[in-house]
This record gives sequence, structure tokens and C-alpha cells, in this order.
Amino acid sequence: MNAWNLRQSTERRYQDRREAGRVLAGQLASYRGRPDLLVLGLARGGVPVAAEVASYLHAPLDVFVVRKLGVPQWPELAMGAVASGGGLVLNRALVDRLGIDDDAIVAAIRRETAEVERREQAYRGGRAAPELTGRTVILVDDGIATGASMLAAVRAVRPARRVVVAVPVGPPTLGSELSDEADEVVCASRPPQFEAVGQAFADFHQVSDDEVRRLLAAAATSTG
Repeated sequence: MNAWNLRQSTERRYQDRREAGRVLAGQLASYRGRPDLLVLGLARGGVPVAAEVASYLHAPLDVFVVRKLGVPQWPELAMGAVASGGGLVLNRALVDRLGIDDDAIVAAIRRETAEVERREQAYRGGRAAPELTGRTVILVDDGIATGASMLAAVRAVRPARRVVVAVPVGPPTLGSELSDEADEVVCASRPPQFEAVGQAFADFHQVSDDEVRRLLAAAATSTG
């Protein structure tokens, strides 16, 4: 049965992503030590959060790549998302309202899929993606705004036995589509005047590829 975890869901402000990860980890304590557990941080900003969650839960950490599909005229506005493993979400209502043609959609999908593949290589090198079948997967990001990226991730990891979405901040109401497709959604803070994920952080710097690689290497050493 799908469930929302709304414990401690009042408004919070975090010093940085690592502090947010520690707060979020406490709300996921029931998963601690499970042998089938895997924590996936959405690149790039979700990885520092996920590193804290994985450490607390004594779980392996890996990276999951999702790319927003920006509207051609306004690239910051998401018309969908693509994810590692072929996950795809398209906001058809927005596409129809803005009159975005199929050629533009295909071009965006190709461009962002190429970036997904580049990042997969940058973060993993030749290392294979983790096996998901039969596992409990916790998908972690530094927050949710529209939910398109996380929804694409949920759909892409569906070989997993159980999929948990975990974020430190999100809007007061998240789309039912996400809660319908994930087995559990954990959101530590839902500000009533939500405008952007970054408003919940004092330090919301852009996470680099090098930072992602360092966190993955440190996690592999600690669990190896």
C-alpha cells in the first residue's frame, strides 16, 4: 500500500545538504540495516543528501541520473524528464498548452539522454549500475519542486521490490501521481509558502561532478 510519511513535516531550514540528509535519515530509521537496501542519490544535488542517509542506514550508496526536459523558450520550465535506464515523464498538458511540437520534444529527449549517458560515464566509469531486482530502493534528492524528475526516477527503478522517495523539502501538496507510483514518500519539510527548493538551505551551492565522485568513492570505501 502506498503511504505518505508526514512526520516532522513542518517548515525547516537546513544549513546545507549534509544536514538535510541527517534529518531525513532519522525519518527513515525503520529501514536501517536491511540487507536488501540500496540508497540512490539523484545527481547531482541529491548525492550529498543521500550520502548521509546511506551512512546512517548502513546501506550502499550509488548515483542515479535524471535530466529535466526544458521548454524550448524557457529552459528552466520543465515539460518532463528523462532518467537512467530509460525512464521518461512528459507533461502532456503543458506541452499541449504551449503548442510544443514533436520535433522539439524529440530534440530535447535526445539532448538530455546524451547528458544522462555522459554523467553515467563520469560517475561510474566502467562500473555497472547496481542490480535493482528484489531490492528496497530509497531515491533521495535535495528537494522536489514539480516532481517530474523524481517521477521519472521512480518509473526507471521499478524492477525494485519497493521504491521509497525521500526528500528534505517539497511543496505543501505534491502530485498524487508520485504517491501513486512510489511505495512510500518521505518529505521532511513542506513550507506553506514554497517557491523553490533552495529556499530551505543556507548553503545551496551547485554540486559538481567532482563532488559526486568524491562522495561515491568515500561511501564505497566505508562499506567495502
